Amino acid sequence: MSKRRYSDQELLALSGIQHFCFCRRQWALIHVERQWEENLRTAEGRLVHKRVDDPFFNESRGDVIISRAFPLVSYDLGLYGVADVVEYIRSEDGISLPSHDGFWTMRPVEYKRGKPKNDERDEVQLCAQAMCMEEMFNIHVNRGDFYYNEVRRRVPLLLSEDLRDRVRSLSEEMHELFAKGVTPPANVSRKCNLCSLRNVCMPKLTKKGLPVRRYVRKHVKEACVEDD
Repeated sequence: MSKRRYSDQELLALSGIQHFCFCRRQWALIHVERQWEENLRTAEGRLVHKRVDDPFFNESRGDVIISRAFPLVSYDLGLYGVADVVEYIRSEDGISLPSHDGFWTMRPVEYKRGKPKNDERDEVQLCAQAMCMEEMFNIHVNRGDFYYNEVRRRVPLLLSEDLRDRVRSLSEEMHELFAKGVTPPANVSRKCNLCSLRNVCMPKLTKKGLPVRRYVRKHVKEACVEDD
Protein backbone atom coordinates (compact mmCIF):
# COMPACT_ATOMS: atom_id res chain seq x y z
CA MET A 1 0.00 0.00 0.00
CA SER A 2 1.38 3.43 -0.94
CA LYS A 3 2.28 5.90 1.77
CA ARG A 4 -0.09 8.84 2.30
CA ARG A 5 1.26 12.20 1.13
CA TYR A 6 -0.57 15.38 2.08
CA SER A 7 -1.09 18.31 -0.29
CA ASP A 8 -0.25 21.96 0.40
CA GLN A 9 -3.92 22.62 1.14
CA GLU A 10 -3.97 19.89 3.80
CA LEU A 11 -0.94 21.04 5.78
CA LEU A 12 -1.53 21.78 9.47
CA ALA A 13 0.54 23.90 11.84
CA LEU A 14 3.40 21.89 13.32
CA SER A 15 3.18 23.84 16.57
CA GLY A 16 -0.29 22.35 17.04
CA ILE A 17 1.09 18.89 17.78
CA GLN A 18 2.17 20.19 21.20
CA HIS A 19 -1.35 21.49 21.88
CA PHE A 20 -2.85 18.24 20.60
CA CYS A 21 -0.66 16.11 22.85
CA PHE A 22 -1.56 18.28 25.86
CA CYS A 23 -5.30 18.39 25.16
CA ARG A 24 -7.30 17.53 22.03
CA ARG A 25 -9.95 20.10 22.92
CA GLN A 26 -7.38 22.88 23.37
CA TRP A 27 -5.93 22.07 19.94
CA ALA A 28 -9.36 22.13 18.28
CA LEU A 29 -10.32 25.42 19.90
CA ILE A 30 -7.12 27.01 18.55
CA HIS A 31 -6.69 25.31 15.18
CA VAL A 32 -10.27 24.42 14.18
CA GLU A 33 -12.33 27.18 15.84
CA ARG A 34 -9.49 29.78 15.70
CA GLN A 35 -9.89 30.87 19.31
CA TRP A 36 -7.07 32.11 21.50
CA GLU A 37 -6.57 33.88 24.82
CA GLU A 38 -3.33 35.26 26.19
CA ASN A 39 -2.17 34.57 29.74
CA LEU A 40 1.09 35.11 31.59
CA ARG A 41 2.60 31.82 30.36
CA THR A 42 1.75 32.40 26.70
CA ALA A 43 2.96 36.02 26.86
CA GLU A 44 6.28 34.95 28.38
CA GLY A 45 6.63 32.20 25.78
CA ARG A 46 5.98 34.66 22.96
CA LEU A 47 8.68 37.00 24.27
CA VAL A 48 11.19 34.13 24.56
CA HIS A 49 10.57 33.15 20.94
CA LYS A 50 10.69 36.77 19.75
CA ARG A 51 14.28 36.99 20.95
CA VAL A 52 15.38 34.03 18.82
CA ASP A 53 13.05 34.10 15.79
CA ASP A 54 14.95 36.36 13.41
CA PRO A 55 15.00 34.74 9.94
CA PHE A 56 17.68 37.15 8.70
CA PHE A 57 20.14 36.42 11.48
CA ASN A 58 22.73 33.67 11.17
CA GLU A 59 25.95 33.29 13.09
CA SER A 60 28.98 31.02 13.24
CA ARG A 61 30.69 29.77 16.37
CA GLY A 62 33.70 27.74 15.37
CA ASP A 63 32.42 24.43 14.05
CA VAL A 64 28.77 25.39 14.57
CA ILE A 65 26.61 27.54 12.28
CA ILE A 66 23.34 28.83 13.75
CA SER A 67 20.26 29.56 11.62
CA ARG A 68 17.17 31.10 13.23
CA ALA A 69 13.44 30.91 12.37
CA PHE A 70 14.06 28.01 10.00
CA PRO A 71 10.98 27.13 7.83
CA LEU A 72 9.94 23.46 7.87
CA VAL A 73 7.49 21.23 6.02
CA SER A 74 6.68 17.53 5.86
CA TYR A 75 4.23 16.13 3.30
CA ASP A 76 4.43 12.74 5.00
CA LEU A 77 3.20 14.19 8.30
CA GLY A 78 1.16 16.96 6.68
CA LEU A 79 2.76 19.61 8.89
CA TYR A 80 4.48 22.95 8.34
CA GLY A 81 6.08 25.40 10.74
CA VAL A 82 9.26 27.06 11.92
CA ALA A 83 12.13 25.79 14.05
CA ASP A 84 13.42 28.37 16.54
CA VAL A 85 17.02 27.42 15.75
CA VAL A 86 18.75 24.91 13.49
CA GLU A 87 22.40 24.26 14.23
CA TYR A 88 24.79 22.99 11.57
CA ILE A 89 27.62 21.05 13.22
CA ARG A 90 30.78 20.21 11.31
CA SER A 91 30.93 16.45 10.71
CA GLU A 92 32.22 14.08 8.02
CA ASP A 93 28.82 12.35 8.11
CA GLY A 94 26.91 15.50 7.18
CA ILE A 95 25.83 17.40 4.08
CA SER A 96 27.53 20.22 2.17
CA LEU A 97 26.43 23.83 2.62
CA PRO A 98 26.67 26.69 0.11
CA SER A 99 29.58 29.04 0.88
CA HIS A 100 30.93 26.74 3.59
CA ASP A 101 33.70 24.17 3.36
CA GLY A 102 33.33 20.65 4.70
CA PHE A 103 30.25 18.73 5.74
CA TRP A 104 27.64 19.48 8.38
CA THR A 105 24.96 17.67 10.38
CA MET A 106 21.73 19.42 11.39
CA ARG A 107 20.11 19.69 14.80
CA PRO A 108 16.89 21.53 15.81
CA VAL A 109 16.89 23.58 19.01
CA GLU A 110 13.56 24.60 20.55
CA TYR A 111 13.31 27.44 23.08
CA LYS A 112 10.75 27.13 25.89
CA ARG A 113 9.77 29.65 28.56
CA GLY A 114 9.51 27.24 31.50
CA LYS A 115 11.20 24.03 32.53
CA PRO A 116 11.06 20.38 31.36
CA LYS A 117 7.53 18.93 31.43
CA ASN A 118 6.25 15.74 33.02
CA ASP A 119 4.59 14.71 29.75
CA GLU A 120 5.79 14.40 26.14
CA ARG A 121 4.19 17.50 24.58
CA ASP A 122 7.54 19.25 24.07
CA GLU A 123 9.22 16.07 22.85
CA VAL A 124 6.70 15.40 20.06
CA GLN A 125 7.04 18.98 18.79
CA LEU A 126 10.83 18.80 18.60
CA CYS A 127 10.73 15.34 17.05
CA ALA A 128 8.26 16.57 14.40
CA GLN A 129 10.68 19.37 13.53
CA ALA A 130 13.50 16.85 13.10
CA MET A 131 11.30 14.61 10.92
CA CYS A 132 10.54 17.60 8.68
CA MET A 133 14.26 18.26 8.31
CA GLU A 134 14.90 14.60 7.45
CA GLU A 135 12.30 14.67 4.69
CA MET A 136 13.43 18.03 3.31
CA PHE A 137 17.14 17.23 3.14
CA ASN A 138 17.16 13.41 2.95
CA ILE A 139 19.22 13.16 6.14
CA HIS A 140 18.98 11.46 9.52
CA VAL A 141 18.65 13.57 12.67
CA ASN A 142 19.28 11.57 15.82
CA ARG A 143 19.04 14.35 18.39
CA GLY A 144 17.49 17.71 19.15
CA ASP A 145 17.91 20.12 22.05
CA PHE A 146 15.61 22.21 24.23
CA TYR A 147 16.64 25.42 25.90
CA TYR A 148 14.41 26.07 28.90
CA ASN A 149 14.42 29.73 29.91
CA GLU A 150 13.47 29.05 33.54
CA VAL A 151 16.36 26.68 34.23
CA ARG A 152 18.77 28.40 31.78
CA ARG A 153 20.25 25.23 30.34
CA ARG A 154 20.01 22.87 27.40
CA VAL A 155 18.23 19.54 27.64
CA PRO A 156 19.06 17.02 24.89
CA LEU A 157 16.45 14.73 23.35
CA LEU A 158 17.30 11.48 21.58
CA LEU A 159 14.81 10.89 18.77
CA SER A 160 13.80 7.26 19.26
CA GLU A 161 11.66 5.23 16.89
CA ASP A 162 8.93 5.05 19.55
CA LEU A 163 8.84 8.85 19.69
CA ARG A 164 8.70 9.07 15.90
CA ASP A 165 5.78 6.61 15.85
CA ARG A 166 4.03 8.77 18.42
CA VAL A 167 4.46 11.83 16.19
CA ARG A 168 3.05 9.95 13.19
CA SER A 169 0.05 8.76 15.21
CA LEU A 170 -0.71 12.23 16.61
CA SER A 171 -0.39 13.95 13.22
CA GLU A 172 -2.73 11.41 11.62
CA GLU A 173 -5.32 11.92 14.37
CA MET A 174 -4.99 15.70 14.01
CA HIS A 175 -5.80 15.47 10.30
CA GLU A 176 -8.79 13.23 10.95
CA LEU A 177 -10.30 15.64 13.50
CA PHE A 178 -9.52 18.69 11.37
CA ALA A 179 -11.20 17.15 8.32
CA LYS A 180 -14.33 16.49 10.41
CA GLY A 181 -14.23 19.94 12.01
CA VAL A 182 -14.67 18.26 15.38
CA THR A 183 -13.99 19.88 18.75
CA PRO A 184 -13.81 17.05 21.31
CA PRO A 185 -15.31 17.38 24.80
CA ALA A 186 -12.94 18.25 27.62
CA ASN A 187 -11.15 15.62 29.61
CA VAL A 188 -11.31 17.51 32.89
CA SER A 189 -8.17 17.26 34.99
CA ARG A 190 -5.73 19.36 37.02
CA LYS A 191 -4.00 20.49 33.84
CA CYS A 192 -7.11 22.53 32.97
CA ASN A 193 -5.86 25.08 35.52
CA LEU A 194 -2.75 25.64 33.34
CA CYS A 195 -4.67 26.20 30.11
CA SER A 196 -4.83 29.68 28.57
CA LEU A 197 -8.22 28.78 27.04
CA ARG A 198 -9.97 27.71 30.23
CA ASN A 199 -12.52 30.55 30.04
CA VAL A 200 -13.26 29.75 26.39
CA CYS A 201 -13.28 25.99 26.87
CA MET A 202 -15.52 25.86 29.98
CA PRO A 203 -14.46 22.24 30.52
CA LYS A 204 -17.13 21.34 33.09
CA LEU A 205 -19.91 22.22 30.64
CA THR A 206 -18.67 19.60 28.17
CA LYS A 207 -18.96 16.72 30.64
CA LYS A 208 -21.46 14.19 29.36
CA GLY A 209 -24.72 14.14 31.25
CA LEU A 210 -24.17 17.41 33.18
CA PRO A 211 -27.64 18.95 33.77
CA VAL A 212 -27.52 22.46 32.32
CA ARG A 213 -30.27 23.68 34.64
CA ARG A 214 -28.29 22.60 37.70
CA TYR A 215 -25.12 24.26 36.33
CA VAL A 216 -26.92 27.58 35.72
CA ARG A 217 -28.65 27.47 39.13
CA LYS A 218 -25.31 26.86 40.87
CA HIS A 219 -23.59 29.80 39.18
CA VAL A 220 -26.54 32.16 39.74
CA LYS A 221 -26.40 31.24 43.42
CA GLU A 222 -22.66 31.93 43.53
CA ALA A 223 -23.14 35.30 41.83
CA CYS A 224 -25.79 36.28 44.38
CA VAL A 225 -23.47 35.38 47.26
CA GLU A 226 -20.70 37.54 45.75
CA ASP A 227 -23.11 40.52 45.41
CA ASP A 228 -24.07 40.23 49.09
